[in-house]
Amino acid sequence: MSLTVPPSLLRAAESGAVDDDAFVACVRDSLPYAWQTVSRVVADLEASDAEFADNVVPPPSESERGQLLRALASDAIRSGLERHFGVKLAFQNCHRVAAFRLSAVDSDTYRRFVSTRGQLLNQSPELRDC
Repeated sequence: MSLTVPPSLLRAAESGAVDDDAFVACVRDSLPYAWQTVSRVVADLEASDAEFADNVVPPPSESERGQLLRALASDAIRSGLERHFGVKLAFQNCHRVAAFRLSAVDSDTYRRFVSTRGQLLNQSPELRDC
């Protein structure tokens, strides 16, 4: 299961109204490794003038890898994180998550990162099992 949903949030979803902050808190509490990784990448971006910052450190275990995959493979979770942090997230392999400034989304740098060529160039023997 991707998220541990509090009963109050489930009731809200059943009635139709879901508070974005409550959803993001659910993500933070359910997927702490993914939250920490995205938070760190966003902090790195905010501390620089670069168009993006990224994580290149593999997760310490399969459990953490699973959290990152669940967070970034879900459109709802990824979008919630993007709204919360005010960035565009991009993802390669099993751990390379990047945070782009919204102003960089149409840039050459962003297009290179999300391109098929970028994906292929980011492959290496040690990453092929992820």
